[in-house]
Amino acid sequence: MNALKFITCGSVDDGKSTLIGRLLVDSRSVLQDQLASVTSAGAHGAEDEVDLAALTDGLSAEREQGITIDVAWRYFSTQARKFIIGDSPGHEQYTRNMVTAASGADAAVVLVDATKLDWRDPQLKLLPQTRRHSLLVHLLRVPTIVVAINKLDAVEDPALAFAHIRAQLEGFAAEAGIPLKAVVPISALKGYNVVTAADGWAGYQGPSLLDLLEHLPNTAAETELPFSFAVQWVEKFSSSSDTSQGRRVFWGRVATGGVQVGQTVRVLQGPQGLGQTATVAQVLDHTRQPHAVLAGHSAGIVLDRELDVSRGDWLLAAGEAAPAADDFDDTPVASPIPVTRELTATVAWLDNEALVPGRVYWALHGHRWVKAKVRRIVHQVNIETLAETDAEQLPPNAIGVVELLLQEPIAALPYTRSRGLGALVLVDTASHATAGAVMLS
Repeated sequence: MNALKFITCGSVDDGKSTLIGRLLVDSRSVLQDQLASVTSAGAHGAEDEVDLAALTDGLSAEREQGITIDVAWRYFSTQARKFIIGDSPGHEQYTRNMVTAASGADAAVVLVDATKLDWRDPQLKLLPQTRRHSLLVHLLRVPTIVVAINKLDAVEDPALAFAHIRAQLEGFAAEAGIPLKAVVPISALKGYNVVTAADGWAGYQGPSLLDLLEHLPNTAAETELPFSFAVQWVEKFSSSSDTSQGRRVFWGRVATGGVQVGQTVRVLQGPQGLGQTATVAQVLDHTRQPHAVLAGHSAGIVLDRELDVSRGDWLLAAGEAAPAADDFDDTPVASPIPVTRELTATVAWLDNEALVPGRVYWALHGHRWVKAKVRRIVHQVNIETLAETDAEQLPPNAIGVVELLLQEPIAALPYTRSRGLGALVLVDTASHATAGAVMLS
């Protein structure tokens, strides 16, 4: 089973860093000197205290302020699986860092702090950042979402608190169309239900959080879609003629579908749009061995004739049936991927300045930069009620739907079908700061 890449997210001080520290310590993935550096002697002969959150604090500002600012990636493994875990910040102003981490994750663990909620009230209100992060990981198509209700050891009636909070979470998820894999009660500080199941604690009968993570699926490659490939690097006339046949090699990652010798591809470049076609003469895998390559893997592509192709251009399926091979089934390639300049998209706005119609931004699609103009704001999503409201602008950390007009055409599919072809990043042309995460409708 491949390594699982997951993130923790949620509101400020929900215990995300502490949870990761608990996973690292209890899975014995922390060196003794690291553990000693975050351990202090207990008072009056009490047990030594371990600052679990400090294990993930990499920036000096994080250690000084006791907050998470940037995403901290950590690695650990159990006998069943390897993990790559990202500790994303909970502060609203650092939402862009959380979005970056979520865009490539296989799973998300949304933490909820039971002590911050009126857990005695069956109609309690969830924190805005809990709702925002849950919506974002769903919009970003993170395949699996698990909610962990933390700090239940600090409330008088853990079972009642878990029941009430779980009911509100499931109600919100159903209203927003968010599929939840599980809702688990935990105590990251004490270790309850994190690595080892605390049978019956908080009225919960089920696997621990780590048990769930060990059995979650990885993100499936988009092999069923037509072939698309963003050129990242051009190797000019390699001297190793046995692999490049004396022609340029176009290197990158196959975004969708698959590529093999004999396929016909079309070049998408700059203002010209779809250009000339060529036949794939050779495909090299990441070890430079001749081999057909499927989506999600790096490839070097040699064409049967020299075409003007450079970094940022795309190679796309020309639309006909691919030749049968052992690496592919015999079904024909679907119709070509649409190419367009006009887009309607969901935007998670991350800039400190509001998004207003008429502004022009740089849009990054694959490895290609294109100017994008905001035509209009269709609506804004109310985080509290999930209602779609009219808006003349999108304030920082808002979510809404907008219409964009690009200076040059791109190969686009809805984000619900393709994470690679359906995603854009908007960048401010003056400050070069990441301004928005865009998911095509």
